[in-house]
Amino acid sequence: MHNDPVWEQLFAEIAAIQQLTSAALRNLLPPLLSPAGFGVLDRLARQPGAWTPSRLAAQTQVTKGAMTNTLQRLETAGLVQLERDGKDGRARRVSLLPAGLAARDAALASIAPHMAMITNALPRHQARVVVPLLEQLRVWLDNHRPPPHSDAHD
Repeated sequence: MHNDPVWEQLFAEIAAIQQLTSAALRNLLPPLLSPAGFGVLDRLARQPGAWTPSRLAAQTQVTKGAMTNTLQRLETAGLVQLERDGKDGRARRVSLLPAGLAARDAALASIAPHMAMITNALPRHQARVVVPLLEQLRVWLDNHRPPPHSDAHD
């Protein structure tokens, strides 16, 4: 990869897409819902089950501290419930409340017009070619994560 313009452009494009989509999401979400909060609500809605703050943090690629802050904001807003685990009193479980599902659905509705414009700009047949390639790259990156720095904050 060293000095290979194809790889440099690929990662530059991925980074630019991430920045543009994050900015669009911040602008389109309801004012009281952050992109991180939306991500948690969406994850809980799409994949119900036994979620702990640690598992959510790992799945969403954020620190445990960042996830704790996000969950506290969502709990204060009445969107999720944090409960002690019945088997391990030190562990906590996160559950989506009906208000959280409604907030997630409202957020999806606020994003829908922008998503429709994107899908009109990139034909489906082209997206179908790109998705498997991006998935392959994501899986490789997920399976080959570098270890965290020893001085990382959590």
